Amino acid sequence: MADQLGPPILPSFKLPTQILPDAPDLPRPTLDAPTADLPSFKPMLVPAGDLRFLAGTKSEKEEDDEGKPQPKEVKKVEIPFTNYNMPVPEEEIMITAATTAAISVAATLTATSLFKQCVKVFKPIIMQLAKRIQKKFNGSNGKAEEPSG
Repeated sequence: MADQLGPPILPSFKLPTQILPDAPDLPRPTLDAPTADLPSFKPMLVPAGDLRFLAGTKSEKEEDDEGKPQPKEVKKVEIPFTNYNMPVPEEEIMITAATTAAISVAATLTATSLFKQCVKVFKPIIMQLAKRIQKKFNGSNGKAEEPSG
């Protein structure tokens, strides 16, 4: 039935062609270069010995150092029988690093032990499920082969 109708007919308009006139010739504008009044000043020479800070003001160096924490003195440990002093981090840093290391080792050992225990518990259950599924697909009477593993 679709063959009898033919291609679909879409509504369309036939618009007349437009003829546009040429652009008019305009003279090219001439622009002057911009000018500005530049500020000028006389340099003021002051001998360096006469410069002083006003009361209550800080020098640039003091302002820069104000936001920075003051570095603490680095502790050094002398290694016996050598002529070497080894820098040692602060107590807070050492405690944080040791605590983090101890917790990560404990977590790893616990997770490993837990995983091994789960394998012991779930392996017989999974093997039993595998036998039942294999039995169902093979259609044998309990003579399914045990999966290796």
